[in-house]
Formats: sequence, C-alpha cells, structure tokens
Amino acid sequence: MEEQLQRLLDKQAIDEVLQRYCRTLDWLDEPGQASCYWPDADIDYGFFEGRADEFVPMVMEHEQRAVKRWHLVGGAMIKVEGDKARAETYGISTGSSGAHESSRMYGGRYLDELEKRNGEWRISKRMYILDWTKTFSDETEGTKVEGGTLHTPDITKPGHDLYRAM
Repeated sequence: MEEQLQRLLDKQAIDEVLQRYCRTLDWLDEPGQASCYWPDADIDYGFFEGRADEFVPMVMEHEQRAVKRWHLVGGAMIKVEGDKARAETYGISTGSSGAHESSRMYGGRYLDELEKRNGEWRISKRMYILDWTKTFSDETEGTKVEGGTLHTPDITKPGHDLYRAM
C-alpha cells in the first residue's frame, strides 16, 4: 500500500509540473518556467534542440512577443519507475501577435522523461510533436455578454497584477 501511495503522490507531482509549464508560459513567469525543467534537460521542439537552460530564455522571449497566449495540457499518461518517469501528454496552444489579428492554434503532444532529484520532480527530456494547426480570427476584444464585457487582460510583460503565486 505504501508503494502505491508513493506512486500516486509522484504522479500528482509530475502532473503539477506539466500544468505549471502551461501556466508559467501564459503569465510570462520565466523563473516558474525554468522550474519545470532540470537545467541540463534535453529539449527538442524541432525549431530548438538543446539544453533547458538555453531553451527557457529563448521561448520566454518568443512568448512575450505574443499579445495573447494560452496553453493547455490534458490526458497525461504517466509511468513512474522509482526516481524516473515517462509521460505522454496532449497539448493545445494558441497565440496572437496583436488585436484583431489572426491567431494560430497548435495541437500536439509532449513526450517527456522526468527525474526526481532531491525529492523534486522536473522534466529531464522533452520532445514536442506537432499534430495539427489551425488559423482563426481573434474576436475576444470587446466581447459582450449579459451584464457587460469579459475581462481580456493585456499580458505583454512579466509581473501582471492578476498573476498569483501558487
């Protein structure tokens, strides 16, 4: 029973790493993004192959150029084997470069290897596989619903007032 409980705790910790990856990209939290990877992690997105400590600053610069960005992961399959794990997770992301400009949506999956070092899980190897893309118009600006408009914050730099430490 103790081994099963530990495996569940490890899977939950790994899932939180995967969720933090999305959240820190969307809010432009570079230290939070870096905390998803071991600095020496092997990262392969196709357009980038290298170490995580080189990837994080590059991807955060790229994300900051987008006026809006949104990342979501789900359907994670996680296999824990001691202090190592493998995960395959589906992901959807989108972003736009300006108001009233088209947005591009990407669907793919993350093939991850993770390691638990000093009691902490982080990604040690990641490959992203793109499955599809779609372009659509962004019509969120001034979206009205009964009672007013929806909040559409401008997150173009780190440290937004709505970002909460978690």
